[in-house]
Amino acid sequence: MTTYGSFPGTRPRRLRSLPVMRRMVAETRLHPADLILPAFVREGVSEPVPISAMPGVVQHTRDSLKKAAAEAVAAGISGIMLFGVPEESKKDALGTPGTDPDGILQVALRDVRAEVGDDLLVMSDLCLDETTDHGHCGVLDDQGRVDNDATLERYAEMAQVQADAGAHVVGPSGMMDGQIGVVRDALDQIGREDVAILAYTAKYASAFYGPFREAVGSSLKGDRKTYQQDPANVRDSMRELALDLEEGADMVMVKPAGPYLDIVARVADAVDVPVAAYQISGEYSMIEAAAEKGWIDRDRAIMESLTGIRRAGARNILTYWATEVAQKLNRQ
Repeated sequence: MTTYGSFPGTRPRRLRSLPVMRRMVAETRLHPADLILPAFVREGVSEPVPISAMPGVVQHTRDSLKKAAAEAVAAGISGIMLFGVPEESKKDALGTPGTDPDGILQVALRDVRAEVGDDLLVMSDLCLDETTDHGHCGVLDDQGRVDNDATLERYAEMAQVQADAGAHVVGPSGMMDGQIGVVRDALDQIGREDVAILAYTAKYASAFYGPFREAVGSSLKGDRKTYQQDPANVRDSMRELALDLEEGADMVMVKPAGPYLDIVARVADAVDVPVAAYQISGEYSMIEAAAEKGWIDRDRAIMESLTGIRRAGARNILTYWATEVAQKLNRQ
């Protein structure tokens, strides 16, 4: 046999020969504690409402949300990120349900904390898009543009009511300039230095959010390109990262995850705080739809996609498969 360099003496395939060998030498491992479950709770429904664009995901009732939280604890995942969907008639230009102590998100936070206590990190989406009649993440000025500084005032109020309702972690996701500093100050003013901030540091204006619009009953017309990041940019993300850390972010996140693994890796290499990535609705729905057609192996595709996100450097992953995947990992 002709010898090429170190071959045939060096054969990397030896380390791929058996399942037990591949498991032993695996460089990246998923663990239930890596996972966070995003969950939707809808006001005024008596049964969970299936989300047609996200097979297997529902808008929860208050009772079904508590059950989902208990299942998450049993599976060993670390957190649940809550999104509230108010009744359409309660939405207004200011997103009033977002700061109403009896708004659906605040009610759900109290429900889940009562159900699971401190056994699960209860996280809250801190944004106005679910609660405004125009569907934007902030307050609009008289020309229909999102008013950054007026929106920050609303975020400060939201942070305080969410903390009062029981959130362990708030997730400011609107991509307003200065939002992390304002939220940190608002929390500290009411003596809630214990509430952590998960900064949506790099949140891109992505086509992959499509199914999420149905999930939160979005009223959005137009797009969010004036405040979410341009998918073409990297340096912009690193600038946002530096600002969020300076303003007091405890953890940082990249969203979406799969199409932005290079950003996840850049962020993870640059910081010494935990890095999260959000595997968003479009990523979920593509795999589910292709699997339904028989084009891909669903379970393998799910695990491969999550392993790729973890391998890129995400310490934690928000995924709609969190509980299901954790249960499978526990059986291995």
